[in-house]
Amino acid sequence: MAKASSGTGRKAGGGLARPVTPSSDLAAIVGKDPLPRSEVVSKVWDHIRKNKLQNPENKREILADDKLKKVFGKDRCTMFEMNKHLSNHLK
Repeated sequence: MAKASSGTGRKAGGGLARPVTPSSDLAAIVGKDPLPRSEVVSKVWDHIRKNKLQNPENKREILADDKLKKVFGKDRCTMFEMNKHLSNHLK
């Protein structure tokens, strides 16, 4: 009987663990050093919580401060849209 492949077909070092470099606008929130995408998202959430930027009436909505407006390109967005905006600021 043939042995099943244990690999997923994905390249090693890719995905969430691969370090990405934030744009200067995003670096104002997460720092300028390359970080895994998961850490970028975590630091953005830390910023949101620290500055109480979640809409109290709809916790899924983020009310952008001056730093986040530069990343989002608008005054508010949902937590589901946030990753799309973050992707535009990562290399």
